[in-house]
Amino acid sequence: MNFDLGYMIEIIPELLKYLPMTLYLAITSMIIAVIIGVILALILVNRTPGILQIAKVYISFFRGTPALVQLLLIYFGLPQLFPAMNEMSAATAAIIAFSLNTSAYLAEIFRAGLQSVDKGQAEAAVSVGMTYAQAMRGIVIPQAVRNAIPATGNIFIGLIKNSSLAFTIGVTELLAQGKLMATANLRFFEAYLAVGLIYWALTILYNWLQQWYEYRIGKPYRV
Repeated sequence: MNFDLGYMIEIIPELLKYLPMTLYLAITSMIIAVIIGVILALILVNRTPGILQIAKVYISFFRGTPALVQLLLIYFGLPQLFPAMNEMSAATAAIIAFSLNTSAYLAEIFRAGLQSVDKGQAEAAVSVGMTYAQAMRGIVIPQAVRNAIPATGNIFIGLIKNSSLAFTIGVTELLAQGKLMATANLRFFEAYLAVGLIYWALTILYNWLQQWYEYRIGKPYRV
C-alpha cells in the first residue's frame, strides 16, 4: 500500500499555519451572522408588517441556494453591478457570503428558541412592573438562548467546514494549502487526510466546549 504516514505527520505543522485563517473566516462570519439572525428572528416573531415579507424572502433565498453559488455571486457578480466593489478582497467576500448564508439558518433557530418560551412569562413580568425590554432581557432571552445553543453549535460546526469553500475564490486557508501540498508532492491521500484530521480535531474541541457551556447554563434548571 502506497501510504506515507511519516509524510502526513510531517505536513501537519505546516498545515496548522493556515488554521488561523480558517478560524478567522468562521468566527467573524458567525459573529455577523448571529447579529443578523437575531434581527431577523425578532422580525419573524413580532411579524413586523412589510419587513416580514422581505425577511422571509431573504431567508428562503439563502437557505434555498448553495453556499458556493452565493460565494461566487458576491465575489464575481457584485463587482460587475457595483464597480466600487472591485477592490473587495477574497477573504471579505467569503465572510460576507458565509455571514448571509448562516444568518438565514440562525434566524429560524432563534425564532424557534424565542417561541419556545411561554408568552405568559413575559406578560407576568410586565404585570409586576417590568418593561417589555426588561422582561425579554431578563426572562425570555436567557431561556431562548439555552434552547437554541445545541442547534446554533451545529451551525457553527458546519460553518467551520464550509469555510473550506473560500479556496475556490483564492483564499489560502487550511484546505487550499492542503491542495497545494498534495499537488506539489503527489501525495493526495496523505495531504487530504491530514486536512480532514485537523477539521475533525476542531469539531471535537468545539463539541467539548459546547457541552461544558450547556452544562453551565443549565445548572439553574436542574433540581
